[in-house]
Amino acid sequence: VNILRGNQIAVITFLVKKGDVENILNWKVVQHKNVEVPFKPARVILQDFTGVPAVVDFAAMRDAVKKLGGDPEKINPICPADLVIDHSIQVDFNRRQNTLTFEPDIRYYLLRFPFHWLPAVHNSLQKNQDLEFERNKERFEFLKWGSQAFKNMRIIPPGSGIIHQVNLEYLARVVMDHDGYYYPDSVVGTDSHTTMIDGLGVLGWGVGGIEAEAVMLGQPISMVLPEVVGYKLLGNPQPLVTSTDIVLTITKHLRQVGVVGKFVEFFGPGVAQLSIADRATIANMCPEYGATAAYFPVDDISIGYLIQTGECKKRSQVKDYLEAVGMLRDFKNSSQDPDFTQVVELDLHTVVPCCSGPKRPQDKVAVSDMKKDFETCLGAKQGFKGFQIAPDRHNSVVKFNFEGCDFELSHGSVVIAAITSCTNTSNPSVMLGAGLLAKKAVEAGLTVKPYIKTSLSPGSGVVTYYLRESGVMSYLSQLGFDVVGYGCMTCIGNSGPLPESVVEAITQGDLVAVGVLSGNRNFEGRVHPNTRANYLASPPLVIAYAIAGTIRIDFEKEPLGKTVKIFLKDIWPTRNEIQAVERQFVIPGMFKEVYQKIETVNESWNALDAPSDKLYTWNPKSTYIKSPPFFDGLTLALQTPKTIEDAYVLLSFGDSVTTDHISPAGNIARNSPAARYLTSRGLTPREFNSYGSRRGNDAVMARGTFANIRLVNKFIDKQGPQTVHFPSGETLDVFDAAERYKQAGHSLIVLAGKEYGAGSSRDWAAKGPFLLGVKAVLAESYERIHRSNLVGMGVIPLQYLPGEDAGTLGLTGRERYTIIIPEKLKPQMNVQIKSQMNIVHSSESTQLGDSSVKHSGFIDFMHFSLCFSDSQTLGLRER
Repeated sequence: VNILRGNQIAVITFLVKKGDVENILNWKVVQHKNVEVPFKPARVILQDFTGVPAVVDFAAMRDAVKKLGGDPEKINPICPADLVIDHSIQVDFNRRQNTLTFEPDIRYYLLRFPFHWLPAVHNSLQKNQDLEFERNKERFEFLKWGSQAFKNMRIIPPGSGIIHQVNLEYLARVVMDHDGYYYPDSVVGTDSHTTMIDGLGVLGWGVGGIEAEAVMLGQPISMVLPEVVGYKLLGNPQPLVTSTDIVLTITKHLRQVGVVGKFVEFFGPGVAQLSIADRATIANMCPEYGATAAYFPVDDISIGYLIQTGECKKRSQVKDYLEAVGMLRDFKNSSQDPDFTQVVELDLHTVVPCCSGPKRPQDKVAVSDMKKDFETCLGAKQGFKGFQIAPDRHNSVVKFNFEGCDFELSHGSVVIAAITSCTNTSNPSVMLGAGLLAKKAVEAGLTVKPYIKTSLSPGSGVVTYYLRESGVMSYLSQLGFDVVGYGCMTCIGNSGPLPESVVEAITQGDLVAVGVLSGNRNFEGRVHPNTRANYLASPPLVIAYAIAGTIRIDFEKEPLGKTVKIFLKDIWPTRNEIQAVERQFVIPGMFKEVYQKIETVNESWNALDAPSDKLYTWNPKSTYIKSPPFFDGLTLALQTPKTIEDAYVLLSFGDSVTTDHISPAGNIARNSPAARYLTSRGLTPREFNSYGSRRGNDAVMARGTFANIRLVNKFIDKQGPQTVHFPSGETLDVFDAAERYKQAGHSLIVLAGKEYGAGSSRDWAAKGPFLLGVKAVLAESYERIHRSNLVGMGVIPLQYLPGEDAGTLGLTGRERYTIIIPEKLKPQMNVQIKSQMNIVHSSESTQLGDSSVKHSGFIDFMHFSLCFSDSQTLGLRER
């Protein structure tokens, strides 16, 4: 559109066109046709683990634009962005323990910074926050520079809470007001659990860091118009059931239904029985059941929540606008129910108390079956529900000493019990339920064994406020559940060290120790390397299992304590008890008190000295922040895609390889390539910190890619971050093998099964493989966010056609692959691939033949078909 302005013509390009709107209006017809539409959200939200790489990329983009002769300040967020620093804090200190019980790494910090530890009263919260700043000062200074250098970017300082709870209670608007014009609030975030905000009626979902950067720079998200599954809720929950039980039940149900890549919208009279916190709990775990979004339309309860959290001044405008555009719902009025692709139902009265585990959030287990289920898992074949422990070792016991007292550990012993994560700490009903249970437990004389690492990490200061005002905080503290920090801690893997004697006992007996957490993720190796079994549970159940000290307990038949014969039913608070306390103590004033000073209350953040230059001055000595190589060799002219020739397979996987397996996460092992790099830079092991804290340094992150200790590579006969370098036949660390291939000029690909890239929306799960030289991934299916991240990095995500996989096609991973990519990618194109079969023995390679017969298959835009010789067609496509 050309608009004459004075003597100049302004050229306006509309990114959302009339045809896109018509496709959306014609959804009932086009929903099954893979029609793409552009979507421009109202805002973007980031947490620091994903936010640091985004700001690093922006800083590097400015450098690249300057080199090309452009204006570097044009690299600036157009779409408003909020960055919440919440992933850096760890549970290094808990309870009121003597500091000498902690690992040498922590004692190093105590000796190095003794002025922080002089007070006689041991304050775990303050110590963890101080240690967070000591470890991450350089990262925080960089983020503060970004908040000053870039417009439209707001930083929420450390210690404020978990990104999604802050979003729900403070950042969300439901309806945006821009110069008197109203439009719906919407958001994309660099955390998969961004969907939590859908519980308030704000459409949002997680995207990769690369997509988020594009949105911040003014580009729309290109998305396939989704199918929408209607999830009808009926009935009322039973008195002893929590919102956690409901969400774990829904997670398993929708996994069975199959909602990957779809939207889910909740409706029906049962929705009216759920608070906004309950709805947010259900929406939060959307990634665990695989949908893109899990939406609860706005109703009067949503408006009431805005009043409670301090948005009362806008409630009338919000309600008037939503009514005018037909977006305000009455869930009891079935005439308002929309059309859906498919409808499934759940009667809330059928939900029973449950947990999920021991290795996946969708593996629901009724609490009444937990003991039996765990004991079955002990002997079952190694897998999602098995540990393959020999029958004669099921009752192994290891004695150990902790703080001068003798204890015993066995399979199923609880060593971590954490009330943590955005899923539950945003919900007053389960948090107050935990507090009331703690009160009754203490009054009954029940205790928690001192070696169990207990912790409470609220999602915002509001939680501490109402726990304290209702009088239950002291009882939680007496059981060891002191506040240890405001952030995403145990659920993200920031569980900190276990006592040395506990680790030694677990290792000595090769025990399947247990972590119980009120989180949303429990993948292998995520929570702690020494807890092989991890169960998701409601906050009250976390306390119950901590008191019991083991997962091998039948609460209906066995008492919680050995000396005090109290059963769980004797101290479990009812729904009516909890609601009465919630009505009295969760009030609007506390939200105002907490959030009116959220951006200025952290004195350590305020004292940070950040540079004011618009271009970042990179410090070559830094091991935290480094200019990435992604823009090296950038030219004004777009480069044409290149054929991938004779690529080796770096790794061959089965199903459910998560971003926790791919992306660097957790502690840096002292025998890893990343550790060797940091050592070469003059750092000692006690200064390594975590991979998450070093996401701004590509040299560390590339070396930490595929470094998960639970990695199962089909080329290796045991778990671990290693692979076979086929030209030599040597078994090497994954990074070292990739470097060998790179030095020889060989491209790489990865083979995988179903659900490749499930889990957190970590852009480094795509950036890391790219830096290792991976050009394509061949998998049965992908998690949506990871797939888009791969595309953003130029790594081709190819997918098998239905009914086919590596096994049915006889692929061993020892083949070499040539993927022929045309210069111009266009919709509905054919792509040819040929393979060269090899068998490798030690350092010799025997060529079995080169396929010359090529077949092609039909696919949609960016959907590839991969074809083999011997009349065997292997179709792979990026969905």
